[in-house]
This record gives sequence, C-alpha cells and structure tokens, in this order.
Amino acid sequence: MNTYFNLLFALNDYRKIARNISLIENREPGYEALLAGNTGQVPLVMGITGAPGSGKSTLTDALIAEMVQDGRRVAVLCIDPSSPFTRGAVLGDRIRMSEWYTHPNVFIRSLASRGSLGGLHPQIMGITAYLQAEAFDYIVVETVGVGQSEVDIAALADITIVVLVPESGDSIQSMKAGLMEIADLFVVNKSDRPGADLFYNNLKKMLGPVYKKHEEMLPVFRTVASERQGTQRLYEYLKQMSVKELTDDRKELLAQKAFTVLQEILMEQVDEQKFRSDFFHALKVGQYNIFRFAREYADKLKHL
Repeated sequence: MNTYFNLLFALNDYRKIARNISLIENREPGYEALLAGNTGQVPLVMGITGAPGSGKSTLTDALIAEMVQDGRRVAVLCIDPSSPFTRGAVLGDRIRMSEWYTHPNVFIRSLASRGSLGGLHPQIMGITAYLQAEAFDYIVVETVGVGQSEVDIAALADITIVVLVPESGDSIQSMKAGLMEIADLFVVNKSDRPGADLFYNNLKKMLGPVYKKHEEMLPVFRTVASERQGTQRLYEYLKQMSVKELTDDRKELLAQKAFTVLQEILMEQVDEQKFRSDFFHALKVGQYNIFRFAREYADKLKHL
C-alpha cells in the first residue's frame, strides 16, 4: 500500500515538473519565476554524449538501474532529433528506458534539439536549473549524438561522459578538436565486440600525451551496457564525483551561453510577424540589402 501511495505522489509531482518544463521550453509567461536558484544541495549533473550508435541510451538506462538500486532519485533529460514537420522530439531511443517511466524515483523527459548545433535543447540550461531546485540526487542529460559540434554539454554538466565503441578508431582523430576534448571520462561501450581490447589500449595511450588536462590521466571504463556489465564500477566512480569548480574553459562556454540567453531576451521585443511584413515591404520598394535593413531596424528598436 505504501508503494502505491509513493507512486501516486511521485506521478502527481512529476506532472507538475513536466508542466513547468513545458513553460520554460516554450518561454511562456511566468517561466522566469521557475528559474530561481536552488539554495539547498545542488545535484550532480552528468552529461552523456557520443556519436550516434554508441549506446548512449542503453548506457543511460543501465546507470538509472544502478541509481535506483542505490535508492537515489534521478531526473533524465533525453535530447532527441527534431521532427522536420512538428519540431517535436523523435522518441525512438526512449524504448530502451521504458521500464522507468512509472518508477517513483525516476523522472524522464524527452526534448527536441530544435536544430541546435550543440546537441542540446535551446532552453536546456534553464530546464536543468529548474530541476536542480527539485529533490533529485542526480540529473542526467543525454545529448542527441551529432559528433564534433556537440560541445555545449561541457558548459552544462559537472561531469561529461563521452561514449565510444570499438569501431570508433578511425573517427577519433576527426573528433579530437571537438567532442573528445570535452570529456571528463570515457566509456568504451559494446566492449564485447572484436577489436575492443586493441581500441581500449590505443585510447589510453593516446590520452596520455594529448589529453592531460588534469593532473591524472582521464579514466576510461569498459562496459557492455545492454548486459549491464561494467556499469556498477562506472557508477561507483561517479558517486565519488562532486559539483566541480569552474575551469577557464567551462567559464568561456558559460559566457557564450549567457550571451545567447541575452540575445534571446533582447529578441523578445521583436514582433516576428511585423518584422516579416516590414521586410517584405522593403523588398517591394527595392531594398535588397538585408544587412542594412537589419541594422536600420535595430536602430529603430533602440528608440522605441
């Protein structure tokens, strides 16, 4: 009976959280009030990223299992590709987490990337800040999986997990300038596949001279997430992590995101329909220079 009431309470609470996330996601009136800072203990934010097909969703599912077994409460934000028709999230990968949707200790929300090149939802920082004010022990953010441009997660997460597979060998060099450099730890998933030992050893050798951004070499874990092999060891390591201090690189990423937020706030005063109408009128009278039009339009807004 207690389990039933706990589940009922959690579902009602999660409905409220889901509604509030929708307000933030769509920047509805009153969403700013939801972004007030948390004065209590801030939960650890884990970012899980990597190339498509590396098993990010399966690894997330396995980590949820470890957290639930440990009695922890976890919020999971899954960033999916956007539908080209509705701009909503394509939910194919969520099948792998279906057993947790009604669990009282797990909240899962899928968000569309909405064309964001950083692999995240445009309002992800606000949504994560709101969840940090709720009673969660961990917040897990799984990115869409687009490759080198997917570096925004480093500004958001306290610990960034980059997931690789044995077949990633030839692509590591192309990923080096982006995705690989944001990692706090690496997971070689599907490590039961042929060539996994060689890939694991080569990755560790490469990390030594190139990615020594900490005093100690970045850790590399081997998992078979579909069988939940190696995930307990990974979780035990994550449990020892704490909300990390801001590095110079992360401060720079946060500054870029803050500037983007500022741009969005400034754009709220622009009526898009009126802007389009004025632009079409400018085209009609022969003004084809869009840069001059935009500058003159911005100057007019300053005097309103």
